[in-house]
Amino acid sequence: MLVSPSILSADFLRLGEEIDSICKAGADYLHIDVMDGHFVPNLTFGLPIISQVAKRASIPLDVHLMVERVEWFVEYFLPLRPEFISVHIEAVAHLHRLITHIRASGVRPAVVLNPHTSEESLRYILPDVDMVLLMSVNPGFGGQSFIPSVLDKARRLKDLIESKNPSCLIEVDGGVNASNIKSLQEVGVDVAVAGSYIFNSSDYAKAICSLKP
Repeated sequence: MLVSPSILSADFLRLGEEIDSICKAGADYLHIDVMDGHFVPNLTFGLPIISQVAKRASIPLDVHLMVERVEWFVEYFLPLRPEFISVHIEAVAHLHRLITHIRASGVRPAVVLNPHTSEESLRYILPDVDMVLLMSVNPGFGGQSFIPSVLDKARRLKDLIESKNPSCLIEVDGGVNASNIKSLQEVGVDVAVAGSYIFNSSDYAKAICSLKP
């Protein structure tokens, strides 16, 4: 299990220190939740802050775009060369075109599904992506409770991936903690995003370790 802590739950008055601590604690990626106040009812951070985060972090960025003008935001973040840029299938009209563009720019493309969106919507795009992010909360705010039905969705998605693109990763974001990580691993999840569980702990390394059963 790879772990991608979400800086949405970090102490923003100490953001540089928080990034240093999380990188030293054994995280595999740094999850960046970009929200525009339209696709989701919240605003987070834009390019000036994330540019500084990219310079400070010693681990790859995992950028999750929760926005309406997806193509516009993609162009802003491609120059930062994150490991992944994840876009919501619900927000993109021409998904294959955008995925192809992201890959051609040297970044690994990923697609996100909201809790109500079926994994079947990915059938014809799976061969072209490197990761699928399943939201296990309704996107927009940290600290929410895990939606258990995502376990069944992840299991069905794993079967679909095995037939379409076995190297594609499954990532889950929302309410992830030590009590449900084993269940996520059992249904085939590869990457766990955790925000408040890690950043609210007194020992980041211990919290990250508990998500790698």
